[in-house]
Amino acid sequence: MKQRSASPPPVTPVVLRRRPLRQRLTGWAFVLPFAVPFLLAVVAPIVYTAGLSLFQERLIGGVTFVGLDNYGEQLSDPRFWDGVARVGLFLLIQVPLMMGFALGAALALDSARLYAPAIFRLGIFLPYAVPGVVASLLWGYIYGAQFGLVGDLKELFDIALPDPLSSTLILPSISNIGLWLYVGYNMLVLYAALQSIPSELFEAARIDGAGTWHIIVGIKLPAIRATLVFTTIFSVIGGFQLFNEPNILRAMVPNVISTDFTPNMYAYTLSFAGQQYNSAAAVAMIMGVVTAVVAFTVQRRGMKGAV
Repeated sequence: MKQRSASPPPVTPVVLRRRPLRQRLTGWAFVLPFAVPFLLAVVAPIVYTAGLSLFQERLIGGVTFVGLDNYGEQLSDPRFWDGVARVGLFLLIQVPLMMGFALGAALALDSARLYAPAIFRLGIFLPYAVPGVVASLLWGYIYGAQFGLVGDLKELFDIALPDPLSSTLILPSISNIGLWLYVGYNMLVLYAALQSIPSELFEAARIDGAGTWHIIVGIKLPAIRATLVFTTIFSVIGGFQLFNEPNILRAMVPNVISTDFTPNMYAYTLSFAGQQYNSAAAVAMIMGVVTAVVAFTVQRRGMKGAV
């Protein structure tokens, strides 16, 4: 006789209970110390700038809603695109050099083969403590072909030296200031990431016969890949914010550095010199979107294939 299989027990529905109000309020209390400053310092200025960019102050009619007219005006302005092109060229010069120098210095520190590594680390990091305005003034007087170190060397040795503040060398000169300021910071970030790699990996690699170069390429660089991408993204964002260095050097070479040399200088000129606050807000929003897109692209490309 065929036995009937036992029927499965009835399924008891799961009842989701809402957490007590006290627990929910406790969670929000932990979030508030971050949320309130973030809303006031980040979200509110962005919303205000976006709203400001949609209006225009006219002689007849006063402040008028114009929609995206300010964006169209700036996107068709060659001065804006000239500034974007200069910043793009600046990034192509500075970011690879900065990451290369920072990575090389971090690997040298991590090798434990340097004599007096503390002095080496402090010497590279110390410029980061110098304010950007002071650094720009300092290097501006060094670059001066008529009044600075370059001019003194030309007069002392009676030799012809290139002018670092000329139109052809101004971008590399500004890039050098950025390198001097921020290589030390990136070096410390990368060095901290290298120090977190388990030493057992290096011991196993040496047992297998791997040399120093193989350890760097096969273990160290893949292990700090996320940190490299992180520092590269922040270097790109900092490059798009270029303002202090050219604005300070402009007083020394006004014929080389114009008021629209970078998008930030262009927005500053529109706002404070031309009283065109709505157009300046449009420039700020455009550059914010461009910076976000480029940073996101760098992140996706840098982390592609990473585990």
